[in-house]
Amino acid sequence: MAENDLLYLELQDNEWEFTFTDHDRPIARAIVIDDEGFLYFVRAHRNDDFGEATLIETSGGGVEKGEKPEDAIIRELREELGAETEIIRQIGVVSDYYNLIHRHNINHYFLCRVKSFGEKNLTPDEISEFHLSTLRLTFDEAEKEYETRAGTRIGRLIRNRELPILRRTKEILNK
Repeated sequence: MAENDLLYLELQDNEWEFTFTDHDRPIARAIVIDDEGFLYFVRAHRNDDFGEATLIETSGGGVEKGEKPEDAIIRELREELGAETEIIRQIGVVSDYYNLIHRHNINHYFLCRVKSFGEKNLTPDEISEFHLSTLRLTFDEAEKEYETRAGTRIGRLIRNRELPILRRTKEILNK
């Protein structure tokens, strides 16, 4: 995989005023595809400091200290989707900000193929605070869902980060 084949984006948070950033959070995220060409995402229903929203998002989460993004995404997909996966390739890196919580996110995106599904291992917050569930969508359905969920401030931040990754994935798979 050529380095110049990866997508690199630097996005700003135009939804909340910038005051300061006090931490960086490395994150591993994935576009997950099955053998039929369906994609898997998480849906979150939240009502927190970011406001009330129902969102679509790629599965993934924080890279733990000493962990590689590649290892983190395999772990996160097992936890959030109950999916055993293989990494097909890296898609890119998106740097974005959540000004409201003073955080800089460094999102490492991967394209992963599902090998099998089993039990999820969600955290208590993912169950009770975010009400995470799994979405199985086509590319067009996913794109439409991101646009539909962009009616909130947090929805716009997520759409701006994830739609370019979704579109690049479609280009990669159509080569």
